Amino acid sequence: MHKIKVNNKHDFEVDRKGDTLLVNNNTINADIKQLNDLLYHIINENGSYNAEVVSFDREAKTAEIKVNNNIYTLTAKDQFDVLLDKMGLSSLMAAKVSEIKAPMPGMVLKVLVEEGAEVKKGENLFVLEAMKMENIIKSTADVTVKTIKIKPGDKVEKGQILMMF
Repeated sequence: MHKIKVNNKHDFEVDRKGDTLLVNNNTINADIKQLNDLLYHIINENGSYNAEVVSFDREAKTAEIKVNNNIYTLTAKDQFDVLLDKMGLSSLMAAKVSEIKAPMPGMVLKVLVEEGAEVKKGENLFVLEAMKMENIIKSTADVTVKTIKIKPGDKVEKGQILMMF
């Protein structure tokens, strides 16, 4: 059983019993043909749909699916995630980040965010030059930038606190 949320609005409960697909306890008799790793063709109730996986994050259990040129954002929870929610433990699994430290000694080339900015996981924060290579440092969680302790041209040491969230 999986609970699927589409575009943070619509909730579905999806289950598979053998070859039968159940959505909200209703049997779905769709003809689904996988065309390649990311592309599917679906015929359901006299409708024809092309579905393409735009992005997929197995760890975060999220995906973006393009169906007939409309993009849908999906988040999934399996039975274990639902159980953690019921027990009030789901918030313990969320990444808590309060600061970012220099991963290596180097020089700050660019700061790509401002104080007060809301940053999503994976977005670029700053560029650090180390050993004649430019390293783009990315956010490890969804955060709001509280304090920026660096500016372009600053030399930093490994472990030095560069930003606070």
